[in-house]
Amino acid sequence: MQVEFHFDFGSPNAYLSHLVVPEIERRTGAQFEYVPVLLGGVFKLTNNRSPAESLAGIRNKPEYQRLETARFVQRHGITRFAPNPFFPVNTLTLMRGAVAARRLGVFERYVDAVYRHMWAEPKKMDEPEVLREALIESDLDAEAILALVQTAEVKEELLANTQRSVERGTFGSPTFFVGKEIYFGKDRLRDVEEAITSSALT
Repeated sequence: MQVEFHFDFGSPNAYLSHLVVPEIERRTGAQFEYVPVLLGGVFKLTNNRSPAESLAGIRNKPEYQRLETARFVQRHGITRFAPNPFFPVNTLTLMRGAVAARRLGVFERYVDAVYRHMWAEPKKMDEPEVLREALIESDLDAEAILALVQTAEVKEELLANTQRSVERGTFGSPTFFVGKEIYFGKDRLRDVEEAITSSALT
């Protein structure tokens, strides 16, 4: 059974999901395949908007969402999460960097590092020098990654990932696929785990 996590570093809910995925992998034996997509591209292709835009001016709903986030954090014992004061951050280079990192064999380290610098020790990661310093501090080859980010192959792969994801039903991040079944949002991780377990039993 193929289990996929379609993610963008700009989503705090994707970061929180990233912290919980290892728990599910340990319990089920499944291995999540991380698929980098560009959330801005997803929004454009689906005529969707970020919560920062869609919830602006709405009474009570933003407060409730913050409450649900606090409950999720408490439920999973998450201690390293802080709102990014520079949000929203343009993640184009970051997501191309994920594609580049996979080609360089450092994908998992890159994902952990960028998520940390986005949502545990928040920085303005769309500033080139901030990103460079964050990669260096994380013992990643910043020059190699940032050089590969500029190549047509990496740019095309991220675009293709994004388009394929939307064609399969994605409209935001985090999105999960268990086989052909789609699940959206960190709060659907329980359903994702249940689907994995059910598939293993059949």
